Order: sequence, then C-alpha cells, then structure tokens
Amino acid sequence: MNFNDFSHKDLRYYLAYGSNLNLAQMQERCGTSKKVGKAIIKDYRLMFKGSENSNYLTIEKAKGYQVPVGVFIIQEGDEVALDRYEGFPTLYYKKDFVVELISENGKKTTINAFAYIMHEDRILGAPSEEYIRRVREGYKNFNFDEKILDEAIVFSAK
Repeated sequence: MNFNDFSHKDLRYYLAYGSNLNLAQMQERCGTSKKVGKAIIKDYRLMFKGSENSNYLTIEKAKGYQVPVGVFIIQEGDEVALDRYEGFPTLYYKKDFVVELISENGKKTTINAFAYIMHEDRILGAPSEEYIRRVREGYKNFNFDEKILDEAIVFSAK
C-alpha cells in the first residue's frame, strides 16, 4: 500500500514545527506521510521545554508571535507512530488549528490541521546539540528562517 491507496477520510493534516520538519526523520517515522507545504500558526511562540534531562520544542499562546510549520498529510498509521514518538497524551496533547496552507506551487488554501503541544506545566530548558541539529536540518528542508529557532533557544535557556 502507498499514500494513494487511502481514502480521503483516512487522511489528516499534521503541522510540524520541531524535529519532524526533518524530512528524512519524518519519512523514517511516518512512511506514508506526504509533505504538502507550509503554514504559520499565529499568536503562538516557539520554545523548548521538558525536564532536567531533555528538552524539546513546543509552542504556547503568545500574542504577536508566530511559528512556521511544515504541513504533512498523514494517514492513521502515521498518526499512531507520531503519538508514540511525541509521548501522547502524557508529554504532548493534540490541538486543532485552522491555518492557511501554502502548497509547494504557491497555492493558498484554508485547512484544518493538528499539532502536538507539550503540557504547559513543563519547565523551560536548553535542548541537546543533536536535537538542534535535526531541527536545523528540518528548517533547511522547508526554507524557514532559523532566527526564530535561535530566539527560542535564548528564550528557553533563561
């Protein structure tokens, strides 16, 4: 089976803002996922949170900020794999967003999609160099400005 074998009802839009922007990692984790473009989540801020041992990207409401996201179409098996990877529902929960998808050819469409958000009670902290490397690769895959990632590192290390 491949991506085209699934009916429309089996598919969902997924918004990636962390290491899942890394296309090689996403393909390995979610083999039937398909990159379809990018979008912006408005009035949210990118930051690193977690525990004393490990910190990962998350987003939280913050007026005036925005987070660039990669948009993928995934099917049910991909979502199961993502749930496991993201520690859903213990570490991350899912939130639905309405965003403007900018497809690979520049066409704009309003879509309903979901993202994983870390539970807000987690503490800010610095990420590992390896995690940052994987995220930077993803930012390159989507041609995102790494400045927002650098700002998140500084903000979270306070």
